[in-house]
Amino acid sequence: MSFAQTIRPLIPLVIGLAVGGVGATLFLQSMPGPEGSPEERANQMEVELKRAQNRIVALEGADPHARRRLGRTFADGERNIAEDIREGRPVSPDDLFRASQPLLRDLAPLFDRMRLKQQQQLVDRMSGEWARKYDLTPQQQEALKEWFGQKAQADAQRWSDLVAQDGTRIQDLMRASRDVRPDAGLDAFMANTLSGDKLTAFQTERMAERAARVQQDADMRVQRLDTIVKLDAAQRDQVFGIMARASSDYDPAMKLEGVGGDIGATPAGNRQDTMLAVLKPEQRALYQAEQQRRRDEATKNMEGIGLTLPPDWDMFHDDF
Repeated sequence: MSFAQTIRPLIPLVIGLAVGGVGATLFLQSMPGPEGSPEERANQMEVELKRAQNRIVALEGADPHARRRLGRTFADGERNIAEDIREGRPVSPDDLFRASQPLLRDLAPLFDRMRLKQQQQLVDRMSGEWARKYDLTPQQQEALKEWFGQKAQADAQRWSDLVAQDGTRIQDLMRASRDVRPDAGLDAFMANTLSGDKLTAFQTERMAERAARVQQDADMRVQRLDTIVKLDAAQRDQVFGIMARASSDYDPAMKLEGVGGDIGATPAGNRQDTMLAVLKPEQRALYQAEQQRRRDEATKNMEGIGLTLPPDWDMFHDDF
């Protein structure tokens, strides 16, 4: 089998990375992990990639010159990758992504329209929910929809800029896809829209929603770590506090369940380093061994399709 035959099935994967972050998330899920079967993750990725393929076919149908232009764009990158392989130089998923960036730049307007259409459904739902709960006037409802629309456009532009930016890695796309929050900044907008009891009710509900997100995310991360290193009760409280405080939703005024002490009393530093600081030496050894095991397995899977894992690939960045 030629290199071209080997690499072409991966083209939809790279294209999928540009579709609102969905492809990037699925690529991460396709890597070895502690939860979910490989078959389930593969099926999820195939569904999304098939959608991307169908959209590309539709674009080509609308523009008879698109197939020739797009094929030539990727062919240039493909030849460079093939040359790297012949010369014995490592080729990673990031190399494949960079080779495909000219294609993704050409398709950026299409992806932007797709993202905005998908986000519009969420905007309509959330706008209707807030209008009903807080009895917004027609003018307030229109202002809320306009705010959501501007937010969606700004998010889409940031994503397109990231996809087109030189030096962007697939891991950067994964992290960015997780950080997209359609309601980020909504609290400030509603504070200028509502007043009195309505504003108090909104702020109370939002605080409860954010606390629930913090609680669930921190509990999940503590449990994942516990399955590897077996935390004691004091460590569980400390790690919970570290994970909670690292959340973008965290507020010191939140009331969180199952916390035995002050979650503010945690060591300084980034989340992973801080978490490692509360582990005993034998627990850190277990953590590092699991990290290496996952990397070895991912390396083996990448080698199976002729690629190498990037040296700085963080196997735990989404878990802890």
